Amino acid sequence: MMVADSESCDAPGVQGYLPCKSLGTLRSKEDRGVKIPRQLGRGPSSFIPVEEILQEGVESAQRRLFIEAFVSTGRVDNITMVMGLHPEYLTSFWKTQYLLLRMDGPLPYHKRHYIAIMAAARHQCSYLVGFHMGEFLQVGGDPEWLRGLQYAPQKLRNLNEINKILAHRPWLITKEHIEALLKTGDNSWSLAELIQALVLLTHYHSLASFVFGCGINLEIDQEGGHVFRPPSPRSCDSSPASEDGVNSSSGSDAMEEVEVLMERMKLLQECQLEEEAVTQEEMETRFEMEKRESLLVTPSDIAEHSLPPNVMCFVEDPEFGYKDFTRRGEQTPPTFRAQDYTWEDHGYSLINRLYPDVGQLLDEKFQVVYNLTYNTIAMHSGVDTSMLRRAIWNYVHCVFGIRYDDYDYREVNQLLERSLKIYIKTVACYPEKATKRMYTHFWRHFKHSEKVHINLLLLEARMQAALLYALRAITRYMT
Repeated sequence: MMVADSESCDAPGVQGYLPCKSLGTLRSKEDRGVKIPRQLGRGPSSFIPVEEILQEGVESAQRRLFIEAFVSTGRVDNITMVMGLHPEYLTSFWKTQYLLLRMDGPLPYHKRHYIAIMAAARHQCSYLVGFHMGEFLQVGGDPEWLRGLQYAPQKLRNLNEINKILAHRPWLITKEHIEALLKTGDNSWSLAELIQALVLLTHYHSLASFVFGCGINLEIDQEGGHVFRPPSPRSCDSSPASEDGVNSSSGSDAMEEVEVLMERMKLLQECQLEEEAVTQEEMETRFEMEKRESLLVTPSDIAEHSLPPNVMCFVEDPEFGYKDFTRRGEQTPPTFRAQDYTWEDHGYSLINRLYPDVGQLLDEKFQVVYNLTYNTIAMHSGVDTSMLRRAIWNYVHCVFGIRYDDYDYREVNQLLERSLKIYIKTVACYPEKATKRMYTHFWRHFKHSEKVHINLLLLEARMQAALLYALRAITRYMT
């Protein structure tokens, strides 16, 4: 797809991305009876109206990024279009993904794309699986491997166990899993190779969360992303995303939701100034209460996918999925105290030592999204949103069993209402079950760009959580 420019047509859908000359060629072929594929979904996202993504007079930074994407890859994909609502983050994301896939590293290029396929398949993400199958072939990968995991070399198949654990229950990773991959033999991994593989796995597990959380549509050239028929009048005149979208909830309830959140943030800030120091025991109790409460946060409406064969063939043990890390009456793994193994003091330095540069780029990406703010909430400006961003980040880590000793988890309950918690937990833990209804039922009076920002926080918080478990296991293996 090309990004619309000064010579682009204004028609919606796929036409919005193609120059007029290209459209003229397509129409002439159609007049001669040649079947022309048409995008099945309208625009990059089925949740966000296309007009909000493809705005007229796109900001210069966003436009520049889209041009760079087209020059480097020959296309501007749907993920880029949606992430482009936050150009500062997109720049950081690109640099990291480019290093992982295209720069020098321990793993050959085709194996990197195959690992991306394995990771995306765990979450039934046809978008990413299909995209990286194409990339795999472009860099010289063996087509036979794409028949399924059983046709790949044993060394790659040995990643399956750690892939499924990282995707669904990262707290189960132990140094024994690391040892099994690094043991001497024909199919052994080097530590440098394994680090790159783990970063790729966590990157694509988390990117699958973004794809489902934002309702990213398949590209027109992907299997299932197009049809050979004229667009219906309805698809030209209206955006499906607007039927039950954010702006349709313009009633008093949606307005009140904003004001309640603003008031709670103000009260919490005042309480922080007045409240006496809370004991560590009390802080731990508050975390345990939030952890137990998260067990009850489950969606009532979930998306059911019929897995296409080209995704299912990369999945072994498909029944293995997310399971709450703590259940009543069961022995549970100890809570991961963030202070005992931090990204800043431990994870970052380990990655940087074994896989130069990627640690720096990951650190930059985490910081960019965590600190990203426009000082706005819905229709309010000049707002300090740091408390809200911290609550979202820490709640994602909470559902993965990670506790911050210095954080008061009462803030999570005060700032994140139930429909938002359901959305966060679904997108972070089992994104393939996310629905449009979940997306539209939280923060009903907020901008779509603000909801995309939440998905970026989810992507990065989830990736950091899984990496911390994996890197801690490597550290234990090394010591």
